[in-house]
Amino acid sequence: MQLTVTRRNLLFLFFGIAAASAPILRAAQSRPGPGTKMLGGKTPPAPGSAAYQSKYGSLEEGFVYFYNLEYARAIQWFREEVRRNPASAAPYNHLAEAVLYQALFRAGALETQLVSGNNPFLRRAKAEMAAPEKTEFFGAIDKVFAMTGAALAAKPNDADAMYARGVAFGLRANYRFFMEKSWREALRDATEARRLHNRVAELRPKFVDARFVQGAHDYLVGSLPFFYKMLGFLVGFRGDREAGIRTLEEVAAKGERVRYDAKVLLCVIYRREDKGVSVKAVPLLRELISAFPHNHLFYLELVQLYSDLGEEANVRAVFQDMERHMAADPDFFHAMPSARFAYAKGNFEFWYRYYPEALANLKEAVAGGETMDLHTDVLAHMRLGQVYDELGRRAEARKAYEAAVALAPESDVARESRGYLGRPFHRD
Repeated sequence: MQLTVTRRNLLFLFFGIAAASAPILRAAQSRPGPGTKMLGGKTPPAPGSAAYQSKYGSLEEGFVYFYNLEYARAIQWFREEVRRNPASAAPYNHLAEAVLYQALFRAGALETQLVSGNNPFLRRAKAEMAAPEKTEFFGAIDKVFAMTGAALAAKPNDADAMYARGVAFGLRANYRFFMEKSWREALRDATEARRLHNRVAELRPKFVDARFVQGAHDYLVGSLPFFYKMLGFLVGFRGDREAGIRTLEEVAAKGERVRYDAKVLLCVIYRREDKGVSVKAVPLLRELISAFPHNHLFYLELVQLYSDLGEEANVRAVFQDMERHMAADPDFFHAMPSARFAYAKGNFEFWYRYYPEALANLKEAVAGGETMDLHTDVLAHMRLGQVYDELGRRAEARKAYEAAVALAPESDVARESRGYLGRPFHRD
């Protein structure tokens, strides 16, 4: 079996579990998000060309589509990869990952604000997969388990099989956490992925990419409360946040195929730390934007980061960059509804107290709410109510709060909005 590295799918699982404070999590409602349009005419440099090698190294073409949020093209590319290499486990993992992340994107789960300390995603309904997606996902990872099980039975130290099997456990961990909300089983699978990849690193110490899961798992376990560390399957893994960060930084600098995954994960980690550390995410996000310019999530994450740092001019500069791209090509951010961009701007203007400007953008956002994921739609309605309150337009504020409650009655945002129905929102 050929040793091949995929995008690490433990990314959001690690921080979802680390942020959880109870085994039973309350949920709001969810609904399908917008589909991803084909990015007509926007193809990466030809694989194998000098331009492609310079920009992406050994990254497969399917993952260029994947990181640009072109899930339909990525899935089709990986299906063809499976057909070309039916005896290799890696293509099945690639396909399963693209199918899973397409569903997570629809649910609005791929923004790091959803895996931070006050994670609203943890208190939302399970993400959902359509029946054909679920069949394709489990068909792919079951194939990996079967292939690698047979390979390891014949050759117990087969590093290629161990690596692919660890990837499959990581994928199933993500499924269990996000689709089933089974955090304990998800952590169990993530820990099994760590055990397998530890052994790969022992067998192939120069294979830096194999240390990605080690670094992420060290950070996760090091972030968990003590009583979680007493779980039987975590025995032997003490965790170490600082060591985990150092390992991920090494993978980001020296890794081959997973260096982008390490950089994305480091952005999440840095955002969780204080301002002195979070600023380190800026150059990583700039690099990700350069590599995958059609992924609006990287731009909006940079907006959030600059906002956290209090750098208003830089926030505006990012929005202006996005607007220039959209003026030149309305389909540049093909997976971003215009309402989502309006919400991002309105939310920024709200926090900086530019209420008339925020009002215009938030009204546009709620008007296009059906094109966004549910959580953003609910937030947009609550923000609109808050802006109305700050402008002294109480009757309109109440209507916006009522709409937020109606959209997702069990969500944290709805509960907050109910409070504003009884008393107007006002900032200090």
